[in-house]
Amino acid sequence: MAASTVTSVLRRHGLISQAASEASVAWHRFEHESPNALWQMDFKGHFPTDTVRCHPLTVLDDHSRFNVVLSALGNERHETVQSVLQGTFERYGLPERINADNGAPWGTGGVGVISALGVWLIRLGVRLSHSRPAHPQTNGKDERFHRTMVAEVLSNRRFRGLDDAQRHFSQWRHVYNFERPHQALDMQTPASRYAASKRSMPSKLPPVEYGPDDDVRRVQDGGWISFRGQHFRLCKALEGEPVALRPRADRDGAFDVFFCHHKIDAIEFDMARS
Repeated sequence: MAASTVTSVLRRHGLISQAASEASVAWHRFEHESPNALWQMDFKGHFPTDTVRCHPLTVLDDHSRFNVVLSALGNERHETVQSVLQGTFERYGLPERINADNGAPWGTGGVGVISALGVWLIRLGVRLSHSRPAHPQTNGKDERFHRTMVAEVLSNRRFRGLDDAQRHFSQWRHVYNFERPHQALDMQTPASRYAASKRSMPSKLPPVEYGPDDDVRRVQDGGWISFRGQHFRLCKALEGEPVALRPRADRDGAFDVFFCHHKIDAIEFDMARS
């Protein structure tokens, strides 16, 4: 049944008031205002080839829907993903933010716990965010990209191996980015709305610097720090890295813990032990 028909029936039975109708606004698809403000990143579910399992890594620019990564990988380890992202950043520059789910390799499943890949991204100045658990719609554009990929590339097709899969991925990616108009983009192509980031990939990681009023501690083995006579555990991926503690204005004895620009935790002193 059409939405207009349902609305007419509800209005006829007095279930939608005139005031509610006048206050309603048309649904609007959210997108960031410029390319590289947000990239959405995820793995499409792995599948078998004739020789190994393929793990497709996809990264989509939120504003333009331009696919910046479509890689046929043999695993989902952080070293593998970091190598792909390194080449992507060298080609397209750094985004302002990347959103991913809470699983490995970009997440650990714990709130505020950073993975090794996350540490690397934060060191590069990329803001890292995670979808809420069980809410894949947070990365909705990448999820939609996956459905199109399944329908047009994966369904009813057999691949000899990763190289064969990558060859098909690359051919389809070119059509998706440069040739096919998208209804969600007012019939433009993603490439027509995308431009590389002006933030270039540095040749080496920039140093971690904090302000003169920050209390700085280096994370020890196991992810622990010592501060004012007490011990607090952060996360193992931060071993050897400096973190900054900043007092909270709303509560005595409470501090926010930052790694570079990224807030990783909040700690509070056990005043009975002080």
